[in-house]
Amino acid sequence: MPDSSLPSSAAPSSSSSAHEPARRALRVGVAGPVGTGKSSILATLCRELAGGMAMAVVTNDIYTDEDARFLRSAGVLPTDRIHAVETGACPHTAIRDDISANLDAVEDLEAAHGPLDVVLVESGGDNLTATFSPALVDAQIFCLDVAGGGDVARKGGPGIRGADLLVVNKTDLAPYVGVDVTRMVADARSAREGRPVLALSKEDSGSVAELAAWLRDTLARHRAGTLVPRDPGPMAPHSHAHPHP
Repeated sequence: MPDSSLPSSAAPSSSSSAHEPARRALRVGVAGPVGTGKSSILATLCRELAGGMAMAVVTNDIYTDEDARFLRSAGVLPTDRIHAVETGACPHTAIRDDISANLDAVEDLEAAHGPLDVVLVESGGDNLTATFSPALVDAQIFCLDVAGGGDVARKGGPGIRGADLLVVNKTDLAPYVGVDVTRMVADARSAREGRPVLALSKEDSGSVAELAAWLRDTLARHRAGTLVPRDPGPMAPHSHAHPHP
């Protein structure tokens, strides 16, 4: 289900050449509720792009390093390029309010393995309000899945409304959970006012290629200096019945 606002697939970007100055990696946050497939999205991106990009990953769990162990066992990156943060508290806090542990992890990876092209930062599973601080990431992916219900996209929330890319994941499960993917994606596009939406299944090579192309395009804009981090958080524009003072 292609989205015209997504870039077309292109050859993988290469790491910085010997003639270019070292640059800070593009930092991309991946947020969304528990079980929506955030770790699977990270694994898919690494499988598709690590051959042509220098990549690293930071995962967040409250009390474990389970997501990091999943990625290491999948063999998508060298194990020392996957760093686990155990937040010990609300996962939203660690990506938005007190980002120090995540920022330290990102900077440590860049210092140890740089120059890197991309660092992916996975939030711990949170609710529809989870968004990253723009001080931590340059672009944000928000993930829903069809098993969570076809009505979730139209319920809105900062991540759904304002993330740089909304992924409606696990579309291959739609027949088993009674969800109309076309309707769910249409609701998501309406809520997002033209920002890109991607219907994704890791079993569908076309949608995987679109996801990889989005990251390539975002990296190109980061390198060109035209990517401006946006904050889709609670203070993003909104409307309701009474006026602000």
